[in-house]
Amino acid sequence: MLERSMNGPEGADRLPADIEATLNTITALQTDRGFRDARRQFFVEGVRDFVQVVDYGYAIECIIYSERLLTAPLARKLVRRCRRSGVVAYKVSPEQFRKLSQTKRASGVAAVVRQRWARLNDVLPEQGLCWVLLETVHSPGNLGTLIRSSDAVGGAGFIFVGNGVDPYSPAVVRSAMGAIYRQTFVRTNWPELRRWIDHQSRVVIGATPTGSTDLHELVYPKTPLLLLGEERKGLTTQQTDLCRHKVRIPMKQGVDSLNLGVAGSLLMYEVYRSNGPHRSVDEADPG
Repeated sequence: MLERSMNGPEGADRLPADIEATLNTITALQTDRGFRDARRQFFVEGVRDFVQVVDYGYAIECIIYSERLLTAPLARKLVRRCRRSGVVAYKVSPEQFRKLSQTKRASGVAAVVRQRWARLNDVLPEQGLCWVLLETVHSPGNLGTLIRSSDAVGGAGFIFVGNGVDPYSPAVVRSAMGAIYRQTFVRTNWPELRRWIDHQSRVVIGATPTGSTDLHELVYPKTPLLLLGEERKGLTTQQTDLCRHKVRIPMKQGVDSLNLGVAGSLLMYEVYRSNGPHRSVDEADPG
């Protein structure tokens, strides 16, 4: 059983060197994107996220928990199960757990987890309702909203062009409310994406205020790629050139625009609606 604990009873101030090093690693994962990228790790906190990480088979590097704070029976059971399977589990005091917690109420369980990425050429292009293409997102809350919406409609996941988007930042993980574990993430570049789109005969639909068609009027193809631009500037010329269709979201006169999370969610739900009224993605016709 790979469990590390403090010297003495829970609540002691002095930490063994391996636990202290792990807490320093967690701090870096919470604050330093370069560190997250280099380690291919991210930090999850809370009963819901911990349970889903286990349920969806993510590779857990280590668990940090406090016996006194962790009261959820299922989470306690999963900690024991992970320990039996060989995962290192660090037992800390409530005070020490609260120092690493970024939530208002510390749940008593957290984990360092391996990021999960797919290669573009390995994904199934007709998987799920749609894919979302993103190059830049400034607000973690907007990305979290998009991830939740994609999960809700049965979207396959996200294709990130370049390194401008970090779906494993703590703010995105929190705002995604567990949906992150059911989405596929791909990172690619423009030349590779263009070749893949041509080879797979995929249809790209861009959302822009200058679009020629209202989003409710377009007949959506199976599993389209939905391209969303940067919050303030919208689609770039390079992004626009990739689109077969450009749709706009109708709004009353004088309104500037919707934020990216809302606009992207409306587009995803329109694809979902057009897939068949009152039908779930699982009930849609195959093929």
